[in-house]
Amino acid sequence: MAVRVLLVEDDAGVAGALAESLHARGHPVTSVARGADALHHHRAADLVLLDLGLPDLDGLDVLRKIRAVSPVPVIVLTARGDERSVVRGLRLGADDYLTKPVRLAELLARMDAVVRRAVARATPAGDVVHVEDVEIDLAARRVLVAGHDVGLTTKEFEILAVLAARPGTAVSRQQLMDEVWGDAYLAVSRSLDVHLTGLRAKLDRPGLLTTIRGFGYRLGRD
Repeated sequence: MAVRVLLVEDDAGVAGALAESLHARGHPVTSVARGADALHHHRAADLVLLDLGLPDLDGLDVLRKIRAVSPVPVIVLTARGDERSVVRGLRLGADDYLTKPVRLAELLARMDAVVRRAVARATPAGDVVHVEDVEIDLAARRVLVAGHDVGLTTKEFEILAVLAARPGTAVSRQQLMDEVWGDAYLAVSRSLDVHLTGLRAKLDRPGLLTTIRGFGYRLGRD
């Protein structure tokens, strides 16, 4: 499937080589070097590849601004591999986070997985799940706690949706990673922990989302 890619990269050499490789595999690419340009062009893209070291705006600020107005899939592609940057990127709504240099085959696989999940998210589920005073509207992708809307990130909602589809049932880490990320590659384990921490904090219902030691998680109390 051809994917319209917005490549946000200020290194002309890197951008040119990557754009050429993606074009050769049937993906139209628009390349921009500035964060401001990314904010103008992201609506025309099916996927954004976002570097963080941009000349005008920090890439994390660009990510935050895009995510405030659009669910377009974003893969961070950057030299920043420190844990703080990874965690911030995931919490701000990145669909994936890759550290340069990245192999083209891996990037293409991650792109495919991210786009497939985006298509699946666009398919209405039509169910509303209630667990105590938490209401999870799967079709509207909205969560209310005691009647108040809590702003979950894309990944936080997807994790909760997997658990909400099986309330009171234990769901393994492997199953969560497979259903939310598509492929349980190594980096996902840390991503899952980051998003679970954020999800629990926003729900603010201790004990409602339970860790089952050595296995996984369950939504609902014993």
